[in-house]
Amino acid sequence: MERALGLMCGAGVLPARVAREAKRRGFRIVAFAFGETPGLDGAVDRLVPSSVADIAAVLAGLRAERVSAAVFCGRFGARELLQARGDAAAEAIVARGGAGLSDAGLLHGVLGTLTDLGIEVLDQRPFYGDWITSAGPIGRRDATAAERADVARGFRIARRLAESGVGQTVVVRRGRAAAVEASEGTTETIRRGLSLAGPGAVVVKAVAPDNDYRFDVPSVGPETLEVMAAGGAAALAIETGRVLVLERERAVELADRTGIALVGVAGDPDGRA
Repeated sequence: MERALGLMCGAGVLPARVAREAKRRGFRIVAFAFGETPGLDGAVDRLVPSSVADIAAVLAGLRAERVSAAVFCGRFGARELLQARGDAAAEAIVARGGAGLSDAGLLHGVLGTLTDLGIEVLDQRPFYGDWITSAGPIGRRDATAAERADVARGFRIARRLAESGVGQTVVVRRGRAAAVEASEGTTETIRRGLSLAGPGAVVVKAVAPDNDYRFDVPSVGPETLEVMAAGGAAALAIETGRVLVLERERAVELADRTGIALVGVAGDPDGRA
């Protein structure tokens, strides 16, 4: 019997990518769509329009379909659970998340609720195939020696930043950090950093060692590269096996066309970690 996979679909292109790989692996796919999810038609066995405002219906659907595993993908707002007034299931998840009402607490509440139903929440990365960063040049151009020196510097800063829970992205030029990510996100950090550093800067994205890939896979993509090209960036270095390249073919084409070195780095690129 096929194992039933509950595909918990946020907005964007990722659900269709995960669905194709899950089907290749032999799952029967029941997709619960919480946002605009292009490309799912024909890729799943059942598509269930869903809402954070009616979590009880989602849990009932998971039970009815005998789902034994789930994958979260796409853009979700965990804090939307706080707005689900009158839904006892959502309120129970929020209560289970603890008094702090943090994103981590809310996700812990989701995980506990699904575990009680006998549903295993899976790491997303195996379902993304070659969109997960590989080591070395991803595009046509490799980083130069000078760019690699900035990558090494940026990686050390970005890793500490990620470990502290502040952000994941750093913009560096000639050994000096021009911007570090905070609440504004990757794209705005890059835009700000390049406005300060000028042409030739490198962008580095690293991930905390304890990142939970069941709920969050850090990513870059075509939008990242468009902003970098507009600001004259020279290279984008991302952590091997831990960062997702959205729409990889399009991203690589953009990198090649604009001369940006798109590279995967494993661990601390200067060998200290």
